[in-house]
Amino acid sequence: MVEMVGAAVGTAIAEAAQLLFDFNAEYDMPSPPVAEVTERLAHLIEGDHVVILVVREPESQAAVGVAMLRLYPSLWSSAQEAYLAELYVVPSHRGQGFGRALITDVLAMARDRGADYVFLVTSEEDTLAHRLYAAAGFRRTEGADGPAMLAFEREL
Repeated sequence: MVEMVGAAVGTAIAEAAQLLFDFNAEYDMPSPPVAEVTERLAHLIEGDHVVILVVREPESQAAVGVAMLRLYPSLWSSAQEAYLAELYVVPSHRGQGFGRALITDVLAMARDRGADYVFLVTSEEDTLAHRLYAAAGFRRTEGADGPAMLAFEREL
């Protein structure tokens, strides 16, 4: 059901790019054209610091979800840290286990690549995502009993 997108899998790269484009469109976020996103993904997966996963609908084999994991060295240990940069399931397939399948494989891939920590950011309104992440063991605090975390960003 979930497959890693590899450099030799051109169709899967294009499917992942289309899903990421659709994700931004759904939330009224700007995005470059799908062809540019496809090229960027192909470049990113050449190294070992970005993993793209696509989840498929079992019967049709249509790509219905995508996840992007970024890995980098941790300051606090000799392990890697992982950032779940993107996770998207098309609206018609939400609530059917596709997001859960992506999260399960993302966590396994992060562990397999030496990560001891995974973090992500999501919007306050996306309560469906909150439930998915909480069910997968994520928390909204710094440490088990720490303060609530907030995300900040700034364009350069």
